[in-house]
Amino acid sequence: MLAIIGGSGLYQLDGLEISQQLRVVTPFGQPSDLIYCGSYTGQPVLFLSRHGQGHRLLPHEINYRANIFALKKLGATQVLSISAAGSLREEIAPGDLALVEQYFDHTKGIRKGSFFGAGLCAHISTAQPCCPALNGDILAAAQRIEQTVHSQTTYACVEGPRLGTSAESYFLRDAVKADLVGMSNIPEAFLAREAQMAYSSLCLITDYDCWIEDQSKHVNVEQFLKIYGQTLEKAQGLLTELLASTLSQPPLAARTALSSALLTNTSQISHALQHWLNVLQA
Repeated sequence: MLAIIGGSGLYQLDGLEISQQLRVVTPFGQPSDLIYCGSYTGQPVLFLSRHGQGHRLLPHEINYRANIFALKKLGATQVLSISAAGSLREEIAPGDLALVEQYFDHTKGIRKGSFFGAGLCAHISTAQPCCPALNGDILAAAQRIEQTVHSQTTYACVEGPRLGTSAESYFLRDAVKADLVGMSNIPEAFLAREAQMAYSSLCLITDYDCWIEDQSKHVNVEQFLKIYGQTLEKAQGLLTELLASTLSQPPLAARTALSSALLTNTSQISHALQHWLNVLQA
């Protein structure tokens, strides 16, 4: 089943026929908001607002572990993130859509980035953090409706909540060779892999961050909201087309990510740890 995580400005999913609204209890605390269970163009879908209704949570305040655990507990095997991002490439313009292939983690260690620790050790592979099958489905849907989507991009995740400096923007663009910059995909993407779920991120490009010489094009909240609202319509149309057909199965690499990652002998862990580990391994 597909879970959709809505980013800034996406607090509900238009067209979702809701059957349940659930507040899920997790060992890691409360998710950002209620999780909406229902169907979209006939396919079962879960929806969660990343920042909560009314945009209450800054990126570093989001309980990413609770969000991912709750979605997995409800049966999700694939996660599609809808996120705002700035562009570090002139050809990726504000108002465009982009699919992430790689991540560069430029956060500061404030966020709880793993389910593991405190008596349970695992090291998952994140060499290919985004799902090629789901990305392929999205690109095929975009082609059917003649919607341009930039692909094979690298997303640099920064801590926030402040907007970046020009020096940071140039560093991510020129040294890291990143294409996009945002605040919310890490550790979400890596936690999804720990939970053995396929993960893709469709980014709505809102600005040129602050590397571009024309300072009128530098990111600010007012311009961000204006462009994001316009771009959201494109994403909604693409999502409708995507879910009008059957999605590809998640790759085995994602669905068995823990099979060779666990180091701790599970016979030695507590009943409480085994309980939530069973959820991740399902």
